[in-house]
Order: sequence, then C-alpha cells, then structure tokens
Amino acid sequence: MQKPASAAPVALAPLQGPALLLLTIATAISTFMEILDITIANVSIPTIAGSLGVSTTQGTWIISAYSVAAAIAVPLTGWLARRVGEVKLFTMSVLAFTAMSALAAFSTNLPMLVFFRLLQGLVSGPMVPLSQTLLVRNFPPEKRGAALGLWAMTIILAPICGPLLGGYISDNYHWSWIFLINIPIGLFGSITVWTLMKKRDSAITRQPLDFIGLILLIVGVGSLQLMLEIGREYDWFASSFITTLAIVAAVALTFFIAWAWTSTHPIVDLHLLRDVNFRYGVILLSVGFMTYFGTVVVFPLWLQSVMGYTSAQAGMAMAPLGFFTLILSPIIGRNIAKLNLRVLATCAFIILGGVSFWNSFMSLDADFWTIVSPRLVQGIGMACFFMPVQSLMLSNITPDNMAAASGLSNFLRTLGAAMGTAISVTMWDHFAVDNHARLVENISIYSPTSNSYLNTLQAAGLTLEQAYAAVERTITAQSYMMATNEFFGYCALAFFALTGLVWLTKPKKLTAPLSGGH
Repeated sequence: MQKPASAAPVALAPLQGPALLLLTIATAISTFMEILDITIANVSIPTIAGSLGVSTTQGTWIISAYSVAAAIAVPLTGWLARRVGEVKLFTMSVLAFTAMSALAAFSTNLPMLVFFRLLQGLVSGPMVPLSQTLLVRNFPPEKRGAALGLWAMTIILAPICGPLLGGYISDNYHWSWIFLINIPIGLFGSITVWTLMKKRDSAITRQPLDFIGLILLIVGVGSLQLMLEIGREYDWFASSFITTLAIVAAVALTFFIAWAWTSTHPIVDLHLLRDVNFRYGVILLSVGFMTYFGTVVVFPLWLQSVMGYTSAQAGMAMAPLGFFTLILSPIIGRNIAKLNLRVLATCAFIILGGVSFWNSFMSLDADFWTIVSPRLVQGIGMACFFMPVQSLMLSNITPDNMAAASGLSNFLRTLGAAMGTAISVTMWDHFAVDNHARLVENISIYSPTSNSYLNTLQAAGLTLEQAYAAVERTITAQSYMMATNEFFGYCALAFFALTGLVWLTKPKKLTAPLSGGH
C-alpha cells in the first residue's frame, strides 16, 4: 500500500531580523562555495597535475568529472526534495559536499581525486536551486527581489573569485587547501540552515522515480563525456574502445529521449521543448556556456603552459572579467522588464564573439595588459548574456512548469559546461599537434634559415644538442600559441552564430522580472 503524503507543516511566521539575515548569509555562502568549486581548480590544474605526476590535459578531468556529475544530479533535485523535504535535502547536500571536499583534499593520485570530485558533483546538485527556493520562501514578497539579487550576486562573484583564490593558494600553499577551505563554510552553512529551518521544512510526497530514464541518462552522458575526455589519448575512432563508447552514448541517449518523451513521470520533461522560446533559449544558454566555459579553461592553461605565468598571475589575468559583470548585472536585473531582451542578448553574443576574435590575434610577446584588456570587455558581454537569455527562455513558461523548466535548462547548461571543458582541451591539443608538425617541416639541415639560427645559438655557447632542444622549445611554444589563436577564432564563430538564433524567439512583454532557477 502506498504511503500517503505527509501533512504540510504548520505555517509559522516568516523569519525576521537577525534570523533572516543569518539564513541569507548561510544559503548565500553555501551557494558561493558550490559555484566556486567549479572554477577554483581551473588555474590550479597545472600545479595539481604536476604534484600528482600526470599531464595537464589529464588534469582537466578534475573539472569535467565535477561538472558532468552535477549535471546528472540536478534533475533529481525536485524528486529528492519532495521525498525528504527541501530543508533536510539542502542540509544533507551541503554536509556531503563538505565531506567530499575533505576527501578530495587528501587524494594521493589523479583517479582518487577525480573520483571524489565526481562524488562532489553528485551531491552538489540540489545546493544551488534549493538555496534560491529557501530564500524566496522565507522573504516577504516585497523583499524577494532583493533576496534574488543577492542570490544572483553570489553566482556572479563566485566564478570571478575562483581563479584568484585558486591561483593564490596554488602558488603559496599546497593545492589541497582549495578543497579544505570548504570545510568551515560547509559546516556553518548546513548547521545554520538546519537550526533555523528544521521546523519549516516542505511537505513530503511519494512520487515515483524514473529509474529507467535515470540509468539511460547516466550511461549516455557518462559514455559521451568519457569519449571526449580520453579520445585524443586513444587516437579517437582508431580505437575500438572509443568507438564502443560512442555507440553506447548514441544508443543510450537516443533511448533516453524516446523514453523521456513518452514516460508518465520523466526525470527530464522534454515536452517543454515544444515552446519556441524555451527551445531556442535552452540552445542559447547551453551552447553559450559551453563556448564560454571552453575559453575559461583554455585561457589559464595557455597562460601557464605557454606564457610562463604562475597560477596567481593567471588568476589575476582572469579577474577583470568580473568588473563590468558585477556593475551591470544588478542594473540589468532591475530593469529587465523594460529592456528589449533580443537586442540585449544579441549585443552579448556580438561582444563575446568580438572578444574571442580579439584573442585570436595574441602573440608570445603579449604583455599583461594586452592579455587583460579583452577580459575586461568580456565582462560586459557576460552581464548581457545570462539574465536576458534566461528571461527569454522562461517567458512563456507557466508557474506550475517553472521548476521543471529550470531543472531541464540547468541540466543542459551544466552539461554544456562539462562538454566545453573536454572539447576545448581536445581542440587546443589537436591544433597544437598539427601546427607543430607543419613548423617542424621547415627545420632542415638544408635550410639556410635553420642553419643560421642554429649557428647563432651555438655562438651563444650552446652545444648542437642544446641548440636543437632550444629550437624544439620554441616550436612547441609557437605551436600552442597558434593553437590558442585558432581555438579562439572558432569560439568567435560560435558566438556570432548564436546571434541569429536569438531572433527565432518570440518573447512576450515582461511585466516583472522572472526568477528561474540557476
């Protein structure tokens, strides 16, 4: 016999004064901690990889494992919240995240670190959407805008602080501290929320879980991501293993789409894609984040691997991205109902494409300010990107479908970020190998230019072997510099292509800001 839904808790007076302030701080820093962990490892990858004795490209698994696991976990948030209660789920998620952070910090090899980062991502799924839910539910209606504004600021600020904090820790302390700093934050956030909210939890219902859809999702997304991550190491489809992964991913995702479209209680409601604004909005959001996140991963790798920057210097070079983002985002949020969303989103993709095009002309002698300037302008594009596209996407979604729409869009956005990491590093490495092969063709004992350069190096005191080693280092650096320019050129094309997709949406005139989940 099916157990009936539990009765809703007795209505209590809304939190006020210090209690409400404490709840706001606890949920905000918990959200900040979760999003920070997506980017804090970016600039630390070379340091972590060197410490664990693996290549830098292998080190990007640290990011991808977390992002893919989080993407898979997000669709489960609604079902889990109804089964155990929003407050209990949020508290358990933050505590589990804190525990996985501690275990990640004490990892002694890459497989162990990737495993705990995978578990980190799995338990982090409910943290961001539930933090927003708890804030909105406990603030009075007239102050909910301020609450959502604070929530949005933590989402904007965390990716900016991540590279700075990660770089500083990597240069001055052991890399494990990028995970250990989560422990006091997680304990404070979970204990505070549970103490204040344990008697105010949401009602519990018994909705069945779509096990078949969940298994197909895990197998399909996991196989696809693994194929993208290790394909270059196995020479892609020349390997039967990679071919098998591709087939498994294609079959599992095809069956998942068919199942989700026909299931009574699908884990992901694909019927929402029938709405033209949601369909194109999801594409804009996921592809936009995939391209943006790819640039965020390749940029610090280029600075540290090719330009000789330290982790802290790479973080400082990325930080200006947040300047205009922090200034413009609240202004856009307050005036979102008055703005032409399609024009704003178009401007965002033009700016982001223009910045990528600007980056495609860098050289090995670029100074710090030449590198930083595009990051500053990129902040304008990011401020015009997330909120307008989110509003376009959700403009036709009814309140009863808002949670499902937010879950699906968040899943695809997070998955896009994970795929962006794997694809971008693969492209960058592939371009570098091709460029290296072409440049080496010009080095020959029959080439006067080559002999002249070798003679110059030998005249400076190098042996012939040392001179050849110096030439190899120069060719490798130039190969990756050319690869970086090529990569950003393709990113520019992707951003520019999205401008046309914006105008396929048909937004309604907004009368109030939308508050879709992150």
